[in-house]
Amino acid sequence: MEAKQITVFGGSGFLGRHAIRALAKVGWRIKVANRHPNRGFFLRPLGQVGQIGFVKCDVTEPEQVETALKGSQAAIYFPGLLAPRGQSFESVHAAGAGNVAEAAARMGVRQLIHISAIGADSESESRYAQTKAEGEARVRAAFPSAVILRPSIVFGPEDQFFNKFAALARMVPALPLIGGGHTRFQPVFVGDVAAAIATALEKPDAAGKTYELGGPTIYTFKELMQIVLRETGRSRLLVPLPFALASLKAFFLQFAPNPLLTPDQVKLLRHDNVVAPTAFTFADLGILPTTVEAEVPAYLWRFRAKGEYADLVSERAR
Repeated sequence: MEAKQITVFGGSGFLGRHAIRALAKVGWRIKVANRHPNRGFFLRPLGQVGQIGFVKCDVTEPEQVETALKGSQAAIYFPGLLAPRGQSFESVHAAGAGNVAEAAARMGVRQLIHISAIGADSESESRYAQTKAEGEARVRAAFPSAVILRPSIVFGPEDQFFNKFAALARMVPALPLIGGGHTRFQPVFVGDVAAAIATALEKPDAAGKTYELGGPTIYTFKELMQIVLRETGRSRLLVPLPFALASLKAFFLQFAPNPLLTPDQVKLLRHDNVVAPTAFTFADLGILPTTVEAEVPAYLWRFRAKGEYADLVSERAR
């Protein structure tokens, strides 16, 4: 049987590491292509000896992209930015995605999966959403059979949503409800997105389709903050923050090394982040998505005042 090799661009990130685990389990040989390959070495134990290799690649450099794709029958594009730091949204979301799709088509790569996001929209006020849409367009133009996956907010042990707000709740007396906390989200478990990637590679009729991936429940931003407080055992005020004031605060916060909020993210929060009624979804891939309640408690316990034994201590005190 022909050996299966896949090049994973940006594989050392949050979603990438879970996808690599899923791909290794079903027998793919994996080439992880990163600007800094040494930052991905922690991925080696996810596969058998020699199953996961590494190559230096800047997706804005077409020659490096071609080198990374040599010998692979498939490729996945993960790179994405929440806030520009040394790279721009355009260079990563659009130009990089286009470079990979064009090189994959030119080199005869059979399958390409492109990771985008719900909310990708060329008409959006958000530069993040605009460049995500531009990346999708470039991928479709160069590689029409590519599978595009658009997840909602992705949660899991290393996520930058529940963990971020749980950490914030340890330090401040109140959490902000941007825009009043009415924006709706459909959080999706990272393991389910990884499963969708592995399934799409094995499902011929997935070619050329765009899937929107959301969990089984839609929550408002306020409801998600309430989950954070409940699971961490914290009592904090939830303070509505109008979009105008949030934008002002974000203007200054964006200059922090790891900003809690940027003006572009405030623009994104003006719109719901949920699966469209007519979209292809997990159901079309035969996957039943996991609930927030089933996974989040397993990693937010570390933010409780007494850690994982907080419930036990409470029971003994009664």
